[in-house]
This record gives sequence, C-alpha cells and structure tokens, in this order.
Amino acid sequence: MSSFAYLSQLPVDYIKIDGSFINKLNDPINYAIVGSICKIGQAMNIHVIAEWLEDDAVGAQLQTLGVDSVQGYGVAKPAPFFLS
Repeated sequence: MSSFAYLSQLPVDYIKIDGSFINKLNDPINYAIVGSICKIGQAMNIHVIAEWLEDDAVGAQLQTLGVDSVQGYGVAKPAPFFLS
C-alpha cells in the first residue's frame, strides 16, 4: 500500500514534512512539494507540521503555504527533559 493510500484509509491526525524539504525550500521543486503537501492536508482536514525551521523568513514562507505548526531552532532550541 502506498503512503497516499494510508492517508485515505487510516485515521491520520497530522502530516510531518521532513526537514530536508524545508532546509532547501528555495528550490522550486521542494517549494512545490511542500505546497502540495499543505493542500492535501487542508483538503483532508489533516494538521501539517514542518520540521527544521531555522529562521523567520522560512517561517513566513511556510505560513503562506499553509503549514499549521513548525519545529526547529527557529522556534526553540532543544531543552533537557526534567523528571520530577
């Protein structure tokens, strides 16, 4: 079964876009792929998350494309996990 088939048959809560696409978002092909993933997510009411956000300019592009959430150093650096 292909990845797209899973989208239509499983209860998917979110789609996470790999950081390798975000890191090279200035490439027209990567930009088109990210935009297409966002359109699929919007059409299917699936939350879209992008990894590897490094700066505000890329964040603005992702917001324009329709990404719902981001992860990366541009948002917050990794922090230690504290157990009580």
